[in-house]
Amino acid sequence: MPSLGFSPSGLSVRLRSTALHAHGGTWHHGDVWDPDETFPTNLGGTTRTLDEADGAVALGPGLLSLNGITALDDSASLLLTQDEWVQPREPGNRLADGAQDLYVFGYGQDYQEALRDFFRLTGPSPLIPRALLGNWWSRYHPYSDQEYLALMDRFAAEELPFSVAVIDMDWHVTDIDPAIGTGWTGYTWNRELFPDPAAFLTRLHERGMLTTLNVHPAQGVRRHEGAYEEVCADLGLDASTGEDVPFNIADRDFVGSYLSRLHHPLEDEGVDFWWLDWQQGGSTTVPGLDPLWMLNHVHYLDSGRERPTAGGGVERRRPVTFSRFADASSHRTPVGFSGDTIISWDSLRFQPRFTATAANIGYFWWSNDIGGHMMGGSDDAMAARWFQLGCFSPINRLHSSNSGFTSKEPWRYSRDARATMEAYLRLRHRLVPLPVHVGARSASEGIARCARSTTTTRASWPPTSTRAASALGTCWWCPSPPGSMRPPAWVGS
Repeated sequence: MPSLGFSPSGLSVRLRSTALHAHGGTWHHGDVWDPDETFPTNLGGTTRTLDEADGAVALGPGLLSLNGITALDDSASLLLTQDEWVQPREPGNRLADGAQDLYVFGYGQDYQEALRDFFRLTGPSPLIPRALLGNWWSRYHPYSDQEYLALMDRFAAEELPFSVAVIDMDWHVTDIDPAIGTGWTGYTWNRELFPDPAAFLTRLHERGMLTTLNVHPAQGVRRHEGAYEEVCADLGLDASTGEDVPFNIADRDFVGSYLSRLHHPLEDEGVDFWWLDWQQGGSTTVPGLDPLWMLNHVHYLDSGRERPTAGGGVERRRPVTFSRFADASSHRTPVGFSGDTIISWDSLRFQPRFTATAANIGYFWWSNDIGGHMMGGSDDAMAARWFQLGCFSPINRLHSSNSGFTSKEPWRYSRDARATMEAYLRLRHRLVPLPVHVGARSASEGIARCARSTTTTRASWPPTSTRAASALGTCWWCPSPPGSMRPPAWVGS
């Protein structure tokens, strides 16, 4: 009833098909899913992070529902420009003006079709580099280059395969003048630990490993950074003042300098992709722009830019980033980092459900802290079980804090636990062709690889529109399948 506007009485959708839920299949405007409802309706989606989670956490809604109908509200998102930047919606079309942008999925129990059309609307989740499907070694520990390489060689001697080397935040200088803040944000190598970074990264590549570095970008660029003066010059600032350059992911000029001065030189040395560790909320200088979403968007596009080759040509790598979940469009910027979990049986018990339900919102490249990250307790049986879960997870990233009691080298554990851990690390690499195959099917056919049900129905590409109308539809601009698009000019060259 248009006269009643956006209200439960004015806007409703009723399914003609039979719904499984006792209350039928009708959606009214303003309906909000209660995850604690007595009679479950929505099958659940995912959440932004599991930071400090000790067991189950509340999940947002997914697309799949026992009452057969779900709505996604995209009213607060921004528009994408032709060069993939963001801008506010036009006056009169904004949430503050009373405008709303809703997507209603009414598929009954045809979950296959719901997911297929979701990917048709938003674009599928793209392929990721094959190496990311093997075992990852990650630990929050101040490794030196020799210590890290020696550990990789020990793994090789034990016939334990690893394909991704994660270097946590101690790769950069962390002991800085307290007058300019903490050492969490940094882009300058700690030369005491890594005297020759390029040689270190080359040696990891020689061992068949990709490398990712952890970054906490929230504190911007400060005077101790090697690239400080260049960034100041790019932005028209006076470096002699020593003032901080604030982090501003909503500013084109800052992003251009941030990428070209802070990240590209490190990639030239051999860094393959970035672990974006954003934990500082959702505010930017552009109302409605989530900095996490923009970081994921910017870094994913930048990772697919043209790069010069040794032979004088250019190449484009398969884009990838590694960051937390931002919204229902996050499946287009894999891989997901689920956050710092507590080491406990409750955390282990929740992770299979958490990973599976995320596929109900099309998000299935979750990388959980296998073995848990911090606190909790030490239990060999729990650790062995967690390794088994990791083997069959989308991404198998072992991780832990700096404590010697939480590190995940199998030889630190009992004989039986060690045997289990080693067997499942080896099994994971034998299974790599399977997620490669299923990931390719997902990208080409519009299916979710961890969904509760699968489909063999092929989704069309490209979509009928070629320009995004909102953040939810930001893949509509692709003139060709994801992975072959040309990044915008602002990512640099």
